[in-house]
Amino acid sequence: EQGARMKMQLIILISLFVIGAIAGKYSKEMNEQKASDKNDNQVEFRIAKLNQVWEKAIRMQLAPVRLSELHSDLKIQEKDELQWKKLKAEGLDEDGEREAKLRRNFNIILAKYGMDGKKDTRALDSNRLKDHDVKDGDTFDDPRLDKLWNKAKTSGKFSDEELQTLQREFHHHKDKINEYNIVMDTVSRTEEIHKNVISPLEGDMKEHVVHKKHADLKQRMRDLNQGFERLRKITHEGYSADSEFKEPRVIELWEMAKRSNLTEVELDSLKEELRHFETKVEKHQHYQEQLELSHQKLRHVEALGDEEHIMRNKEKYNALAEKAREMGYKMKKHLQDLTNKISQNGLQHNEL
Repeated sequence: EQGARMKMQLIILISLFVIGAIAGKYSKEMNEQKASDKNDNQVEFRIAKLNQVWEKAIRMQLAPVRLSELHSDLKIQEKDELQWKKLKAEGLDEDGEREAKLRRNFNIILAKYGMDGKKDTRALDSNRLKDHDVKDGDTFDDPRLDKLWNKAKTSGKFSDEELQTLQREFHHHKDKINEYNIVMDTVSRTEEIHKNVISPLEGDMKEHVVHKKHADLKQRMRDLNQGFERLRKITHEGYSADSEFKEPRVIELWEMAKRSNLTEVELDSLKEELRHFETKVEKHQHYQEQLELSHQKLRHVEALGDEEHIMRNKEKYNALAEKAREMGYKMKKHLQDLTNKISQNGLQHNEL
């Protein structure tokens, strides 16, 4: 009888252990999934505030390409923030400069996609997939650009293909102006918020950080001026026969590289890398166009109400969206790396 009692107690103990283990596992799974969306999908980002922005963007029903661009920006922000957390743990951000830059970049993302709670007066039009189509009456929300573009269209210096390339450059410059205005507005608001928060003991630190922010703004303004001068020169003289690149972002990098202290050998190496990058940009643009077309088709079949047809198109659309996001992140990360390389005046000092 005593043996039977001991056996029963052992069974009860094992049962309690198993139940406890299951409960612990269940509790852990609940904690991991608590940030999942209502459709029971896993969260997109490891940082809660980035998930909140992403979920808000979905609720706002941002256009597919806009959503894809946001996803890439948030992925890069996530990567930078996770790297910063490691540095902070190692005591390598004592003055808080990197943290301040991360916060500013996050605020720029919010402003860029209209999620900063401020009415957008910057006329951001980033779902412009067919900006290469030449249209009468195209405007760039900037009198100087509008005047220059109208001059280019009527000059007779450009073939249809060259005019499409030039229009992409104009749109890129317009986006750079919008980006500058967002950065300037974000910096101003950040300074206003923290003006009376930082203690007098941190005055030198504050002055240093403010100087860095304003140096960034000045550099952006110099880049804008140089970009406009390039557009003005092309408009008056046309494209030269030995134009290296067609994509505005790649052209901008190449012009920046030629103004840097890179040697001829480094320039040749960079030129080859920029050719590969241009292919990546063009491929990403193609996927964005396909994504928009797929979205339009999905909306069409949804209106018809054929469930099987809807499901097939939804699967195709989701696959394209995932591919566009993946390529968008890689393209923007590559752009970030190339910009860092060139701005540091030497490939050998900043290899990938």
